[in-house]
Amino acid sequence: MRARMPYSGPFQAGDRVQLTDAKRRHFTIILEPGSSYHTHRGQIPHDEIIGADEGTVVQSTMGSDFLCFRHLMVDHVLSMPRGAAVIYPKDSAQILVEGDIFPGARVLEAGAGSGALSMALLRAIGHEGKLISYEIREDHLEFAVNNVEEYFGQRPATWDPRLGDLKDATVEDLGGPVDRIVLDMLEPWECLEVSKNLLIPGGVFMTYVATVPQLMKVMEGLRELQCFTEPRAWESLIRDWKVEGLATRPEHRMNAHTAFLVMARRLADGVTPPRPQRRARR
Repeated sequence: MRARMPYSGPFQAGDRVQLTDAKRRHFTIILEPGSSYHTHRGQIPHDEIIGADEGTVVQSTMGSDFLCFRHLMVDHVLSMPRGAAVIYPKDSAQILVEGDIFPGARVLEAGAGSGALSMALLRAIGHEGKLISYEIREDHLEFAVNNVEEYFGQRPATWDPRLGDLKDATVEDLGGPVDRIVLDMLEPWECLEVSKNLLIPGGVFMTYVATVPQLMKVMEGLRELQCFTEPRAWESLIRDWKVEGLATRPEHRMNAHTAFLVMARRLADGVTPPRPQRRARR
C-alpha cells in the first residue's frame, strides 16, 4: 500500500513535491531521506525540504532558488503516466458542476482512460458515494488503477474499476440504478440505450466527444430515444493573461478546443419530451 500524501502541513518523506525555478519551469520529485535531486543548476538535498513548510524556497548547491509546493490535483493529472489522453481539468471541472456530482452520488463512467476524471469524481462523491468505472482496454485500465492509487495512496473503497464493455452492463451488475453517467469513448451513441436503462429518472447523462461528427451523432441519438431532455452541447475555452503593468495583455497561447461536452437528463418512464420550439428560418 502506498503512503497517502498529506494535503497540508510540513513536508514529509514520500511527498510528491513540485519544484519551480526562476523561469517557472516545473520539476517533480518524491522526497526520500538522504537523496538529492540533480539539476543543471546543482543538487538539491531532499533533507533540506523534509520538515519545511510548503511555500519554502530551497537553494541548489550552485545558488539557484527553487520554490517548493506539494502537487495539486491539476499538477498530478498533467504529469502522471497515461495510456489514453486525459480529460483536462477545465473539462472535468465542468463535468463536476454541470453534472451535479454530489457527495453520496452513485456515478458510472466509461471509459476510465488514464484515471484523470476518476480522481475528480472520487473526490466529489465523498466517503458515502460509489464510482463504477468501465474500461474496455486492459492496458488503459492498468494506467487508470495505477494513477488513482498513486494519487490517493491506495485504492479508494468507493471505487469499483471494471474491465468490460458498458453495453453489456445491467442494473443488477451495478447493484441498482445510478444517479449520474459520464461517457468518454469513441462511439458513445452506441451506449445511449444502456445508459437509459441504468440511469434513474431525473439522473444526469454527460458525454465528452472530440469531433463535430461525434457531437452530431450523440445529439441525434439522444433525441431519437425520446427519453431524455433536449441535449445541451458546449465547449470551454481558457485564456491566461500576462499582467505586467502597461504590458498587460492576453497570453499568446491558450487552452482552446479539447472536446465538446453534452448533457441531458433522463425523463420518467413513459414520458415523451416536449418538442423543442425552434425559430423559423427567414
